[in-house]
Amino acid sequence: MEFSLTDEQQQLRRTVREFAEGEIAPHVMEWDEASTFPSEIIPKLADMGFLGVIFPEQYGGAGMGYLEYAIIIEELSRVDGSIGIIVAAHNSLCTNHIYKFSTEAQKQKYVVPLAQGKKLGCWSLTEPEAGSDAGGTRTVAAKKNGWVINGAKTFTTNGHHADVCVAMAVTDTSKKHHGISAFIIEKGTPGFGPGKKENKLGLRASDTSEVVFTDCRVPAENLLGAEGEGFVNSLQILDGGRISIASLGLGMAQGAYECSVRYAKQRRQFGKPIAEFQAIQFKLADMATQIEAARLLTYRAAWLADRAIASGDHDARITRESSMAKLYAGEVAVRVAGEAVQIHGGYGFTKDYPAEKFYRDVKLCTIGEGTSEIQRLVIARQLLGK
Repeated sequence: MEFSLTDEQQQLRRTVREFAEGEIAPHVMEWDEASTFPSEIIPKLADMGFLGVIFPEQYGGAGMGYLEYAIIIEELSRVDGSIGIIVAAHNSLCTNHIYKFSTEAQKQKYVVPLAQGKKLGCWSLTEPEAGSDAGGTRTVAAKKNGWVINGAKTFTTNGHHADVCVAMAVTDTSKKHHGISAFIIEKGTPGFGPGKKENKLGLRASDTSEVVFTDCRVPAENLLGAEGEGFVNSLQILDGGRISIASLGLGMAQGAYECSVRYAKQRRQFGKPIAEFQAIQFKLADMATQIEAARLLTYRAAWLADRAIASGDHDARITRESSMAKLYAGEVAVRVAGEAVQIHGGYGFTKDYPAEKFYRDVKLCTIGEGTSEIQRLVIARQLLGK
């Protein structure tokens, strides 16, 4: 077993951290307070290669693996989870779904500009009546000289700002899960557009919205993958997506822990820094230990994803490992952020200190891309061979 990062991976971490602290940190509260999508940072993310991390250079990507991807999401989220989730939804969901299941023509048309960061992507599976039960999709696509899509999706990250959307729709009501297909829809397509923007508890600089289809005509060549296999393919995409959310939670937990250490060393009570009190020391020790355990689970899932790709086994599944990482890292993030507020005391309840924002932001990690409860079901099914 080798637990150390390569020199290149360590340098990558330093590079991302420097970028996040220099380009993102000064604007975090401004973006959060106004619930403003940080459009100005997108070209900079593209220049750094962060919008095409896991895709080959021949398709405009950075040619890195999932372990490097996890490091990037972690370091961005350590400063601002909103940026982490923008990058995650673009990479592991939208662009990856097209990359894995597209024709060569679709790769050239869509993956290349997405991986280069010239276009931004979103991925739409969830509906108002189809959340954890994604198989209950009601959006429909009918064959009429191509496809005509009607319906609506909700909780779509990047929904208002994406140039390319991958969306699931029912193409055969008689086949249940095997009657759902995936489609590529471009911004500006008649009958397609963003709907209500959600006013969220946390991650407020990331855009989460409805996308609406009203007699939306999509050409036949924009069917993504085999007809009827969109939902099955989505489950494979979610394996990588859960590594994203695990990394997101891991980064925010790290950020919450670090601001707690700084505060504990500076804040004085009874004539000495509160870091000298055992009650605070025990909190910090528990926080650091849980973060490290979450990091090991997350990196292991990423390593397994890389190993599957290296072996050429494109059908390999890391469902159990990615779900375990997502479950544990998400719940650790919530616990750590809660303790960060507690260590800050009354100041942790104010927006003058970063603990407050981490506390709001981390809750998404126990909900997005499958709630903690769903992760436990997924893991149990894997363990029991179902």
